[in-house]
Parts: sequence; structure tokens; C-alpha cells
Amino acid sequence: MSDSSFLGSALHGAAALLLGLAVLLGLVIWSIRRHRSPKLKIESGSSIDQLIPSIAGLSLGSAIVGNSVELLENGAFFDTLIQRIGAATQTVHFETFLWKEGVLGQRMADALSERARAGLKVRVLLDATGSKKIGKAERKQMEDAGCKLEFFHKRSIYNIGVMNDRDHRKLAVIDGREAFVGGHCVVDEWLGNAEDGKRFADLSVRLQGPIVHSVQAAFSENWGGQTGELFVGDDVFPALAPTGNITIHAAYAKPEGSAPAVKILHHTVICLAQKRIWIQNPYFIPEPEAIDAFGEAVKRGVDVRVMMPSTSGSDNPMVQHAGHRNFEKLLKCGVRLFEYPHTLLHQKVMTIDGVWSALGSSNFDDRSFDTNDEITLGILDAGIAGQLDAVFEKYAPRCTEIELKAWQQRGLWHKAKDNLFYVFNEVL
Repeated sequence: MSDSSFLGSALHGAAALLLGLAVLLGLVIWSIRRHRSPKLKIESGSSIDQLIPSIAGLSLGSAIVGNSVELLENGAFFDTLIQRIGAATQTVHFETFLWKEGVLGQRMADALSERARAGLKVRVLLDATGSKKIGKAERKQMEDAGCKLEFFHKRSIYNIGVMNDRDHRKLAVIDGREAFVGGHCVVDEWLGNAEDGKRFADLSVRLQGPIVHSVQAAFSENWGGQTGELFVGDDVFPALAPTGNITIHAAYAKPEGSAPAVKILHHTVICLAQKRIWIQNPYFIPEPEAIDAFGEAVKRGVDVRVMMPSTSGSDNPMVQHAGHRNFEKLLKCGVRLFEYPHTLLHQKVMTIDGVWSALGSSNFDDRSFDTNDEITLGILDAGIAGQLDAVFEKYAPRCTEIELKAWQQRGLWHKAKDNLFYVFNEVL
């Protein structure tokens, strides 16, 4: 064998070995990260309001009584959040997925920087991928003011096994005494009132009462994971007296080998609904077992409705097309589907039987349920459920309800895109 032939064979062998090692590494990472999805069959004749301890326990939380909830819609959320940051006296913790340079980014940077300069402990945790477009000036301003600014899962060899895992939570905790949870991001499209075709619609809540400790715990989980820093004391976990009569439980944990808490929560309540399930979610791609569970709910007489943006209203039409792939099955199951064409409806909301609500950062898709770090609140209160259903009813007249016969007749190109993009639904 000539030297060149020997060298060529060696190179081919080395390439094959490297490819084999890469495949093996991928299988190892997959086997570590995989979990068993819950079976969506639950035997219970009790109403959901009687099962809150069970639902909270299954989703690795506790039902906490004595809370108050204020619903904040669209750009008004940031008016309230920034005002409350300005009133902080000890600590400010803020965590989000998206932060882009702009008017809103500067407002947030100003508010956080001012509190840090006043001597408060200000901790800011941003997802490294979602917030890669944060303004350099905004970042420098906060760091120079004394804010502790960290990025979740930066691109690094040390994070190679978790690079696909993103911090999708949106939360804030002020002095350990009030918290904010929802879907709002620090991007200019979240300003305004979602009526000009450019600004987005969204919902978040302001919380007071003992549930704030649970939100603080969610923040500390990822903060500790990124920095190693633990924090204790009355400035972060003060004694909290009741502020109202609302029971809340928080789902955010991701145990090894078991389905994440947000997935268990959303799937469990589908099985428990007795009257209606109303969903508002921007990225609705339910798994086959969830679709079957929706169908079983309809057979029980449950009114199941889902509202989402259309491709023209979405910030990511690929996701809407991936969701379209299962519309026919959903419609045949009796699920009513509504698409809003005017702007992005970004709220992540589910109400059950007019008494219980889920609200938080979780999309109804594989990425949120299986991969991302999320937080969703389960709120037992007919008043809050009524407010959320009223938001559904506000947007419904401007939606297009999808009808089965017309949907089956959509064009071949539309169908092709639906099936193509669905292949990638777990990473969209």
C-alpha cells in the first residue's frame, strides 16, 4: 500500500471513529435527558376545585392559601412592574427569556440600575440565547450600577449537554414580598395595547401573599445553578402574612427521568375538566396523547376551545404551520379552534370549569413541556378565571373559527408546509 493510500485509509478511519463517538455522545445525552410522558387517564369523579392538593402534589408543588392576584394586560404590565421596582427597598430579582435593545429595554435598565445605585441587591438572570440582542449600553449600564447580571446556559463546552435547554421563565420578585409571573418579554413589541397590528398581546399577574416564596424559589433554582450563590434572610424570604383568599400552586421543577412539572400540570387538568377547557396560547402543538385527552373531554360534555394567532399574526409562522398538522384530528375530536390574524396573542392561559386557571410562561408544545425551564401558576379562583375568559371573549369576535370541511380543502402547499415543519416541532 502506498503512503498516500495508507494516509487516506487512516483519515477515513479517524473520521468514522469521530462520527461514531459523536453518535454515541448524542445517544448518551438523549438517554440522560429523556423522561416518560404521563399517561393521560385519571379516574376521579371529583371536581377540580376539590383536587387542588392532588394537582399541586403531582406537579411537585404545594397548594398555598391566602394570596391576592392582580391581572396585568399588555403594555400596562411594564408600567406596574417598573413602578414596583422603583418602590423596592431591599432586593430586586428579575428573570426573563427575551431582552432586546430598545425603548423598553432602556426603561428596564434604568429602573434596575437606579435601585442598584441606591444600594439594593439587584440580581438579573437572562437566557443567553433569547437575550443575545440586549443592548451593550443597557448591559454595561446595569453592571456599572452594581446589578449582578448573569446569562443562562452561555455557549460553552461546559454546557454542551444542555445547550438546547433554555430559560423561558418570565418572573420578578420585589423584596421577597411581591412577585410577577407571566408571558411578557423585554422587547418593544410588548408595549402598547395590541391594537395596531405591531404590538403583542400578553397577560401576567402580580402576586402578594405566601405564594411569593414559591416564585422566589424558582428564581433561586436557576440563579444558584448559574452562579453558585445562595441567598437567605428577610430581604429575600421574609415571613409573609395572608393578603387575600386565593389558593395558588406553582409548577416549575424538572426532575430527572420524570416529566417536568408544567407538563404534568397541563395534561392532568385536561383529564379532570367537567364543563369547559378554554386555552389561549401562541404556540399550540399538543402531543397525540393530549389530543386524545381533549377528545375524551369532549365526549364527557366538556366545551374545549383553543385560541391562537394565525400565521399572519404570529412572530414565528413555522410554529403555526407545525400546529396546523394536527388541526384535522382536533376538529374531528370536537375541539373548537380560533385563529387571530391581527397580531401575536402571546398569553399562555388555560381555564378549567370557570374556577381554576393556569397562567405563566409555558407554551403548549414539546419545547416548553419537555425541554425549557418554565413556570406556570395554578390559581383556584372563579374571579380570576372569569377575567381570563373575558380576555378570550374579547378577542374571539375578530378570530376566524376553523371549520373541518373548509380546513380539509386547504391547498397542497399549505398541507406540505404543515407536515414539513411538524417534523421539527420539538425544537421550534
